[in-house]
Amino acid sequence: MNRPAGAGLRAHAAGAQDILRTDGPAAARIVVTVVAAWQVSLWLGADQPPVFAAVVPLVALRGDPFTALGASLQRVLGVVAGVVIAIVALNLWSPSTVTLALVVTLGLGAGMLLRAGGGLNIQVAASSLLVFASTSPDSYALHRLWETVAGAVVTIVLAPLLWPPDPRRTLSALAADCSTHLTLALTATTAALATGPAAAGENLALVNAHNDAVHADAARAREAARAMRFNPVRRRHREAVGELAGGIATADRLTAQLATLAREVVAFAGRDDLAADLARARDHLPGLGATTAEAIAGSLAAGDGHDGLPALARARTALAAYAHADSSPVAVVLRRPFQRILDDLDRRPGTEP
Repeated sequence: MNRPAGAGLRAHAAGAQDILRTDGPAAARIVVTVVAAWQVSLWLGADQPPVFAAVVPLVALRGDPFTALGASLQRVLGVVAGVVIAIVALNLWSPSTVTLALVVTLGLGAGMLLRAGGGLNIQVAASSLLVFASTSPDSYALHRLWETVAGAVVTIVLAPLLWPPDPRRTLSALAADCSTHLTLALTATTAALATGPAAAGENLALVNAHNDAVHADAARAREAARAMRFNPVRRRHREAVGELAGGIATADRLTAQLATLAREVVAFAGRDDLAADLARARDHLPGLGATTAEAIAGSLAAGDGHDGLPALARARTALAAYAHADSSPVAVVLRRPFQRILDDLDRRPGTEP
């Protein structure tokens, strides 16, 4: 009884340590930046607790650490627009339910335009509502505005310096994840050629799910690469980050060819009139798929110092062998996505001899 309980406690402790290693630096960045923003606002003459300055890093740094600058800018723009909307509304109309509805509607409308690279900026409507509900809106709005700007400036200055996110590490993990998804999609599709229409259709759905995961990784990679411009501590990794980002962008393009290959397999699966062509394809496609997957993995690992050229050469050799062995229309159609995948890998910067 004691042994399972002890094992459970150790598992919980290990989980807590993992969470601390993952989220601890981000939490520390927020604490230090909040305190700095608060103190700077006091030095600038805040006559009330500068809560608004402290809120900025909480909002800007609580999510993706790579988007702190955009989040701070979004908040400042939202506060300015919200304050203006509320003050104008209160100067034109007396407070009422109708005025409240108008202020919130205008705030949400302005938030659709002031996205600052993100989604709907609800900060506009929130600021409008807070000013509208204040007993002294003019004074409240002024304090909220300059304290928010002070908090945003502190956040923008300190965020890249305090336990900055590591774009290289993030991109390495994303590249590995892309490699896994592309490999699974490719090898599953070559195996699906030996199945019936139903299984081939299921494989197509699986390939689309893998492709969606690669698209998500690519979007995350673009954010991480952009963060390099505002991260002086990580400048020494600029070249590696560029390599990794380029590889992930290539991986994103390869998804179109994987989807095409999966659709062709669906079209051919179970065709009795193509039995001989499909039998020859089953002899060549698994090997070609495996070498192509190695070429993709090698290309995605290039930013970490690996050489992807040998794997790419082996995949070219396997493709040429298949072309020499079978020139039927079915073989030509099945080879085309592989040809385009290898051409995309060849065009990647840094992959040419």
